[in-house]
Amino acid sequence: MAIDPQQRKSAESTRQEALDDSVRIFGRSVRKSDLFKFLGLIGFFVICVVAVIFMYPLFKDIFEPGGVDIVIDRIRDKGAFGVLILLALQFIQVVVAFIPGEVTQMAAGMLYGPFWGALIILFGCAISSAFVYTLVHKLGAPFVKDLVPEKHLKKFQDFEKTGRLGIIVFILFLIPGLPKDTFTYLVPLTDMKLKPFVLITTIARSPGVILSAYAADGLIEGNIWTSVIIFAVLIVLAVLALIFSNKIMAFLSRYRKK
Repeated sequence: MAIDPQQRKSAESTRQEALDDSVRIFGRSVRKSDLFKFLGLIGFFVICVVAVIFMYPLFKDIFEPGGVDIVIDRIRDKGAFGVLILLALQFIQVVVAFIPGEVTQMAAGMLYGPFWGALIILFGCAISSAFVYTLVHKLGAPFVKDLVPEKHLKKFQDFEKTGRLGIIVFILFLIPGLPKDTFTYLVPLTDMKLKPFVLITTIARSPGVILSAYAADGLIEGNIWTSVIIFAVLIVLAVLALIFSNKIMAFLSRYRKK
């Protein structure tokens, strides 16, 4: 049976793309995306070990009576170094994607109050989002396809066709509970430029970050019920977003520019 020249050309092109997307290590062919993920995990593990070693003196008393206040005062006394620690944690949280962002947001509120705490977190989000955007543009779509669900990738292709990508991205990053850090890897595959991407996502994250930092600061300052109410509302919104995430994404994909 004769093989269609077009099919042969397509197969050769696919095979060549696979070769271009791989490197040889110890005589074996390894996909660049898999290699990057492996090196990334090693790097993340090394960073975590180093961070634990350096930060242990700061956190060693946290489970002692009054330990939380002691740790907060100790980090505050470190000045700029304490801020850098928080920025590093926020950077890792966004880049690694599976670490809950609420942890760093609450830590920021407890350490530096609702205003400065939120400002530090949002600055960290902007830096890490710009890093991810640049990384995705360097490594391309195959790298992202190995990191995120295919359904999300397809949705963002649909979002781009609506002509309202900026508004949709803002809504997705505004709603609590949606996987914003996963979305951070998907938006760079669209035609959205770096500056609008960082600006839109940072502004959209702001309400949730500010509320989390404010509620965490309330726990320290003794405004327990205010904090509990804020956290309860955020949790309910996050749960609803998780339950209806598919419907939300489907609705936004139909939100076309007139």
